[in-house]
Amino acid sequence: MSIIIAVDGTAASGKGTLAKQLAAHYGFAHLDSGALYRLTALAVLQAKGDPGREADALRGARAIDLSMAGDPAIRTDVVGQAASKVAGIGAVRAALLDFQKDFLSHPPGGSPGAVMDGRDIGTVIAPDAAAKLYVDARPELRAHRRWLELKSMGIDRDEADLLKELMARDAADKSRPISPLKPAPDAALLDTSDLGIEPAFAAALAMVEPKVRPHLEGLLKDRHRG
Repeated sequence: MSIIIAVDGTAASGKGTLAKQLAAHYGFAHLDSGALYRLTALAVLQAKGDPGREADALRGARAIDLSMAGDPAIRTDVVGQAASKVAGIGAVRAALLDFQKDFLSHPPGGSPGAVMDGRDIGTVIAPDAAAKLYVDARPELRAHRRWLELKSMGIDRDEADLLKELMARDAADKSRPISPLKPAPDAALLDTSDLGIEPAFAAALAMVEPKVRPHLEGLLKDRHRG
């Protein structure tokens, strides 16, 4: 059994950065589940389909190319909005569920664990995760972070428009009937509004370490017995 850390939260809250840092700290594999939905959305848009139509979205889910997970194209607002639509379709979530669960059960590279970030990891994908985090921040700060991220990609956007889009995305994610965005009952809550990258990581690590450490020690004991 691999050791799983589930990191959920709102857009631009810092959950992806924290998930990567936690994975690097523990030597675990990492997967941004949101990238799967963004890749699905990109596939739909490239095929000139409708992200809100089940048949088109399902074809997109079956056509995703993981090699494009780092492509800036999937981080645009257009793809983000389309991703929110495909993520609300049950057939798409079911199509991607097995992929995510297999990743967590058998992390690539023989890693002893995996960190996955998204919006329903601790509630649906990995309810038995060793540690769970729910990351959030004030909407205005998240919009500014997204503005800086897009600016670094050479994309010029109005910050006020980004704030409206983020709030609309939050509302859609939290109100959808299938796997809505919400903290797992046993998730540690982390507000990154007033924290820089390093203080946020220190806070996240302090929250997950007491839950992850016993599992790591158990693995070491099992290996010694073997």
